[in-house]
Amino acid sequence: MANTRVESWTELSPEPSWWAQWKLRDWAWFAGLSVAAGIILGLYGSSFGYWQFVVLGAWYGALLVAGLAWRPVQLASIGIVLPALLAVWLYSIGQTTANNMLLRDVLQGYAAVMWMSALLLAATACYLFYLFSGRERAGQWATALTWAGVIMGFIGLGVRWRETYLGHPDWGHIPVSNLWEVLVLFCASTPLFYLYYEKRNEARALGAFVMPLVAAGVGFLLWLTFAQHMDQIEPLIPALQSFWMKLHVPMMFVGYANFTIASLVGVGYLLTERSRRRGSVMLLRVMPSSEVMDDVMYKAIALGFLFFTVATILGAVWAAKAWGGFWSWDPKETWALIVWLNYAGYLHARVVKGWRGTAMAWWSFMSLWVVSFCFLGVNMFLSGLHSYGKL
Repeated sequence: MANTRVESWTELSPEPSWWAQWKLRDWAWFAGLSVAAGIILGLYGSSFGYWQFVVLGAWYGALLVAGLAWRPVQLASIGIVLPALLAVWLYSIGQTTANNMLLRDVLQGYAAVMWMSALLLAATACYLFYLFSGRERAGQWATALTWAGVIMGFIGLGVRWRETYLGHPDWGHIPVSNLWEVLVLFCASTPLFYLYYEKRNEARALGAFVMPLVAAGVGFLLWLTFAQHMDQIEPLIPALQSFWMKLHVPMMFVGYANFTIASLVGVGYLLTERSRRRGSVMLLRVMPSSEVMDDVMYKAIALGFLFFTVATILGAVWAAKAWGGFWSWDPKETWALIVWLNYAGYLHARVVKGWRGTAMAWWSFMSLWVVSFCFLGVNMFLSGLHSYGKL
């Protein structure tokens, strides 16, 4: 009876409020973001239009919620912002890559991206070693190297944003204007979202499926760097000289990153089920359950679909501003619609029809080819209003 009374009292006791669950570092996170937003408003608020205030508020809210929901974001943000601000300050006092070794070898946009590339390739090797060996230390190294690569990638993008203003003030732009820059964004954002799913589901072995494609992206990025020299900063063409680019492109790549993760988790699901049927224990000893992988696929696609939908709407608004019409059946727009319809069908089958398991894993995996053609194939093989993204 005593135990029953204790259990009943426990069930009836109210849960702590959301505010009461905050720790000291959460309050510090809230204060830091508020101070940063205040500084931005103080420096640039007088020149802001309506949409700039909307974007600042959206970023403030998104970072606040992300940092509270997934606390590693707090430390990662500090690890990105402080070195990037240091690089910006060094440039502001007249330092250059010619006379400052820290800028030249670490903090310069180009150098940071090269560090990102090396770290992500090393992380991929560690994830594969972990999958086949099951050694926990290899998995820990894989996760740590991935975090380091993500941080260096976003440092590179942040510093490059400042560097676009150095050669000529009129050239300044958010670094998502050509294939090299958006590939850096893809290679940094995809592992970041993967790390969230890894930690939330205790599913480190999935990195052995997600990170090889990131490594392939790194290889393509290096080819663009050394063979095509696309890392050079150039002025924007008129169509890209728009505030909407700051919204449309990053949100689109949140969608791409999550769609990619879902596709490769689908590969892991299919191979795990194949191993289970054959009685092989090599994959089964480290892979998460089929239910976990099915859930990761669904949640990644749902999040990606949300951002992809909003990004497509914003792209239509941008098109109306730039070309006079919301939709023109340009190849990029057409393939974006195909991607949207594909994942709308997936979500309908999953939520309304209750489909699960192998069929959905195949759907998720095969969707990778649709997304890849929308992202790269259109730029490489087709022409249209988005031809500025061609090689």
